[in-house]
Amino acid sequence: MEKRLYRSRSQRMLGGVCGGLAEYLNTDPTVIRLLWVLFALGMGGVIAYLIAWVIVPEEA
Repeated sequence: MEKRLYRSRSQRMLGGVCGGLAEYLNTDPTVIRLLWVLFALGMGGVIAYLIAWVIVPEEA
């Protein structure tokens, strides 16, 4: 079975990108969100999140 990356409907805080990535990686969404915040503080994480929000399809 092929794994696909989708924005999560159940683990959504803003756009569901971190929740979907956590489901894809089979990890806790809080860990992904904290890593994303650290990335955003250091390098252009906000722009990357917005791009992922547009590109990654929503879970059906």
